[in-house]
Amino acid sequence: MKTYPYRFHVALDGNGLNGLEGLAGVCQFLFDPADNAYAWKVSYFDGIAGGHAVSMNSAGTIGFLGNTGQHILLYDGSDSRELARQSTLFFEVNDTSLRGSTHAVWLSEHEFIVAIGDFFYRFDARRLADGEKIGAHGVKLPHAMKLSASGRYLLYGSMDHPRTGEAREVGVFDLQNGTARRIELPATCWHVVADPVRDIFYALSFRVLPQDGYDYHEWAMAYLKEYAFEIDAASGRVLRHWAASRDVPAHINSDVTLSDSELIFCNGASQTIFFIDRESLARWRLIDERPDLDMLVDNKRAIARQIADALSRGNVVPESRHFLSALRISRFAILDSVYACQLSADQSLLFTANRGLNHITVYDYPSNQMRLRVKMPPLQEFVALSPQDDPRLGFHHGWLCSPPAR
Repeated sequence: MKTYPYRFHVALDGNGLNGLEGLAGVCQFLFDPADNAYAWKVSYFDGIAGGHAVSMNSAGTIGFLGNTGQHILLYDGSDSRELARQSTLFFEVNDTSLRGSTHAVWLSEHEFIVAIGDFFYRFDARRLADGEKIGAHGVKLPHAMKLSASGRYLLYGSMDHPRTGEAREVGVFDLQNGTARRIELPATCWHVVADPVRDIFYALSFRVLPQDGYDYHEWAMAYLKEYAFEIDAASGRVLRHWAASRDVPAHINSDVTLSDSELIFCNGASQTIFFIDRESLARWRLIDERPDLDMLVDNKRAIARQIADALSRGNVVPESRHFLSALRISRFAILDSVYACQLSADQSLLFTANRGLNHITVYDYPSNQMRLRVKMPPLQEFVALSPQDDPRLGFHHGWLCSPPAR
């Protein structure tokens, strides 16, 4: 049986616009750059909802499927079979169904940390019912989480909260003394990435507006300028930041990663993969995955579902500005786009998953030349759906298991 050196895990939330309310599954995409051979496995899990982000222990044997359904779910890193699940409501009651253990940070082969309610908990994968509360996180609705280079600090973004409003913050939790620091920012940041050497991190703005002026559950995309902040974990001080005009296609980011020279992130609304020069924190370049007219015609079922879902989220007449903003942000593409992007350990390959077009692409890095693009199978092969329904698997955050850099 052929072996593959690269294993790209991507969380799945099914078709439709709002992945926070969708299905929950995992796609494993296997790849060998020697001959561009590939294979894949797609699995969805019953009784769980809102699949959002995956993370693996260092051996790649246990996967964590983060979700907004108030569950912890662990799966086998080789074949995606379910290993264990645990309701987080056993530990904390949530004040909104958007709260979920969407991301995790692994501390060892079996230990990991997640957010539940207002607190962080440490778990052992072998005993999920024995989660240990380690401290309050101090932000509205914690989201993406990373561990600092030294291992001392937990770094995390925050979503706007349906009841308490706009976040405009990130958090730093000191694992040595069990205390959290809230860092106030000009814009809400869902997603972060940690520098591999220094205890600094980058936070990317995720700018949305509440429907009808108050509803952050069914939010609308904001046609506003975007930010990237470089932050010192120990002091909580912003060291530098990048800002971009609202016309720069960098809206609604998802995965964030780093090379030695660039901050890299994909943008589900703007149809791009973005690269910011880390030395200047000013210059930038991009890969544009905006579909042409022929691609849009080929994906008419997805577009129809996208339009229907958008209309169900907001009132058209009083909130027409949100619909016009969404069209401008997407550059009239009408589909969402790349939600997963992960760089190989040797920084030679960039793996991406395009939610709107339902394909996975491998780029050579740093040239950004396309090496391989694979159109993935329709959702109907895995879930009982009408043949006429939206066929997208629902790609969201990704995780790449790759050979170590030499």
